[in-house]
Amino acid sequence: MPDTPSKRRWEIDAVRGLMLVLMTVTHLPTRLTLPLGQPFGYVSAAEGFVLLSAYMAGMVYGRTAARRGVPAMRHAFLRRAAKIWACQAATLLFLFTIITFIGVEVNEIAIKGLLTFYFAQPLDALIGGLLLVYEPPLLDILPIYVLFMLASPWVMSVGLRRGWAPVLAVSTLLWLLAQFGLSQWVYDAANAVVKNPIPFQETGTFSMWGWQFLWVLGLWMGASRNDPAAPAFTFPRWAVWAAVVLALAGFAWRHAIGQVPFGDGLPAWNLAFDKWQLGPLRVLNLFALLVLAIRFGPALMARLPRMRWLETLGRASLPVFCAHLVVVLLVLGWFGADYQRPWPVDIALLAACFGALYAVARVTLWLDRQPDDDTVPSPPPVPYAEKPPPLTHDEDELPRAHESLTPTARTL
Repeated sequence: MPDTPSKRRWEIDAVRGLMLVLMTVTHLPTRLTLPLGQPFGYVSAAEGFVLLSAYMAGMVYGRTAARRGVPAMRHAFLRRAAKIWACQAATLLFLFTIITFIGVEVNEIAIKGLLTFYFAQPLDALIGGLLLVYEPPLLDILPIYVLFMLASPWVMSVGLRRGWAPVLAVSTLLWLLAQFGLSQWVYDAANAVVKNPIPFQETGTFSMWGWQFLWVLGLWMGASRNDPAAPAFTFPRWAVWAAVVLALAGFAWRHAIGQVPFGDGLPAWNLAFDKWQLGPLRVLNLFALLVLAIRFGPALMARLPRMRWLETLGRASLPVFCAHLVVVLLVLGWFGADYQRPWPVDIALLAACFGALYAVARVTLWLDRQPDDDTVPSPPPVPYAEKPPPLTHDEDELPRAHESLTPTARTL
């Protein structure tokens, strides 16, 4: 295929589309839910989706910072955060109105289970939901996206100016503290200052302090790709073989034992693979898959036919994600959490669902045809130095290439 001026990474769109498919199959109650949940090991599609989204954000908004400065990057992040918040608010209102009405009319226990707190305190639930404090099940991923987007301009600014090592060190420390209850501690401390009517268990299943590690890692990986002098991500042979062993072990373990690695009898051991806190063995399994994807992914993508329908879903990831929530909530409202329906019904349900998601993606891309930072050609980005000189005039302006590179770096 001839080169095009587009900077869009079609292979990343395809993988992100695959993550959306897996999330949809996982959330939609059918006979495929359990077999296809965490299909590659003790790693779900959510981890891959968050990491890829952060990678794209780091690459795109890092390029914006290089071309137009930090204020433009900050504005782009805030605009994206506002868009995600609007999607979360719309989905929340859909849940509190149409889905609530359906659940009450048909007396569906699955919907009533999602809305226990809302039925008990509707006003607090509405206000808390709009403030991203109350996060009912299935609607608890977009709020942390909004918070990550709001924090990203500061994280990116520090990483681009001072280097990413201290940023990654702080992120790793926060992830480690999350394994020992940082989320509960922060909730209790905030609640001691300002009384929070939302119980801790209603503030979402995903630990923001644990999952921020994936987001920061993705930002670093994406932002580093804008430096033309950045080395490729390479791994020694022993690391690749270790990743192969770990990935195969995780895959075999998952499909031999099930989605709970140590069964119901060892809950403390299962925390090592915990999804919500992003447990250490889960991170290890994810890193193994990441190493293999970086090492063998390009060659694999070069040999596989392009699946443009996956690319379409990945390019319109936010609308498709929201649409998949709408479809899942409607199915739960009308059909309940039934995982043993006849195969013809499940196949028809899945076909209708993915047909709707593809239609949403096509319509979204048709309506959003304006060129943006991720599709228009751009000049070579400004390479960043590890320690740029102090800024003398505009503290929000990144140093130019000739100012930031040391004499040694210029000769490399």
